[in-house]
Amino acid sequence: MSNIRRQSIISSLVIYMGFGVGLLNIYLFTKQGIFEEQQYGLYNAIIAIATLMMAFSSFGVPTYIYKFFPYYKSHLPDKKNDQAAIAIITGVIGFIFIIIAGIVLKQLVVKKYITNAPDIITYYQWIFPMGFGLLIFTLLEAWAWQIHKSVFTNFLRELGWRLFTLVLIILYSYQLISFDLFVKLFTFSYPFIAIVLLLYLLATRQIHFNFSISKVTRRFSGSIIKLSSFVYAGLVIFNISLVFDSLLIPSVLDDALAQLAIYSVAQNIASMIQAPQRGIISASMIHLSTAWKEKNKDLISRIYKRSSINQLIFATGFFSLVVLNLQDAVLTFQLKDTYLNAFYVVIFLGLAKVVDMGTGVNSQIIITSTFWRFEMFSGIILLAIMLPLSYILTKSNGIVGTAVAQLVSITVYNIIRVVFLWKKFRLQPFSVQSLYTLLLAGSCFAASYFLFRDLHSWAGLFARSIFFCVVFGVTATYMKLSPDIQPVLMQIQKKLGFRK
Repeated sequence: MSNIRRQSIISSLVIYMGFGVGLLNIYLFTKQGIFEEQQYGLYNAIIAIATLMMAFSSFGVPTYIYKFFPYYKSHLPDKKNDQAAIAIITGVIGFIFIIIAGIVLKQLVVKKYITNAPDIITYYQWIFPMGFGLLIFTLLEAWAWQIHKSVFTNFLRELGWRLFTLVLIILYSYQLISFDLFVKLFTFSYPFIAIVLLLYLLATRQIHFNFSISKVTRRFSGSIIKLSSFVYAGLVIFNISLVFDSLLIPSVLDDALAQLAIYSVAQNIASMIQAPQRGIISASMIHLSTAWKEKNKDLISRIYKRSSINQLIFATGFFSLVVLNLQDAVLTFQLKDTYLNAFYVVIFLGLAKVVDMGTGVNSQIIITSTFWRFEMFSGIILLAIMLPLSYILTKSNGIVGTAVAQLVSITVYNIIRVVFLWKKFRLQPFSVQSLYTLLLAGSCFAASYFLFRDLHSWAGLFARSIFFCVVFGVTATYMKLSPDIQPVLMQIQKKLGFRK
């Protein structure tokens, strides 16, 4: 657990640094006088479409790496390990199908977006390089997680990618490049970090491309195909659920890209709440795979419970801070007044993140278990709820309805998976500390709001934030809500020289 804790903490710090840069990017995107709402909406639409391309072309390869890496590692020397080569070749073949589909279906895309979001059509062909770069990075990232290099991959995805974007924003803000060139260069952001990761793995000799079929591949070929097929369907469904809102809004609402811009601001702010999740997932995947291989159910249970309480503490704390300060922040930082409309969207999307994080690494436990087929079935349920609900609520209530649909869908989805793990393995993520965390966050939120509700601008932002962080942090530590709090504090004290 100490290794998971260490990697999770370092990854979370890196991710929060990335979110710091991301906040700066959002500020520059939404500040008066630089970008139009439609331009920021286009930026987010490109990301959503590229994510969908990655999902469809991956063919479930990341899960194949997660599940079978321990077997390849145990039975083959590194230079004879063909798993990396199989992963990359499969991904390239998958993306060739995406290119063909993109050509065949272009007229359908034009028909869907030409009225409300014509800029998507203008830059349609430029989205493909971004989708391919995201695919290759995702495959290499899955490999890097298995060799305990999650910190570096999180650095590239969360910080490096945002720094790349920040450079482009600065160039555009000083009129050194046009918006047209900004978009085209931005579509090479993921190819850039994918190349960096590949060169790093090759230079450190931590990846080898053996194109001869190994005995492990021949032995497990049937299981690999079954796993990849089922999980691929589940991952496609899940990724559709992640980006469906960003694809739906431009197709059904008037002033589509401007509405998407407001929704995307809320989406990006809400995603800050989820920052520690990637660090915990990336650090725990190899341990979960190995634990299932060794039938170590106690370790799986500990990882499940700790991932739940640690994420819940982070999620409730950050959600409270965001809701307390969002409206004041928009006015204080002189963002466009239209972004005040993101407030209720942030609340519903933020609650969805709290639910998702509070239920722990249930998806990763299912994927690495012998019941990995259930990941697809639960994904179908998610999509069956989310798609019609999102369409109905978006048409009737705009972007707030979209956010409500996300909250309902994600809640039902996680309840189903929690119940499944309890029924099959008697595994569940909650404890009495989970309830205490919710009560503590609610109490601190109420105290911060009522004490400082008449204090605005910088004074209000600082007063509310400092009060909430101190009271919430000190009380959580005193109550020992997580078994990881004390070891982390001791480690920090040692680093600062306060403890030997």
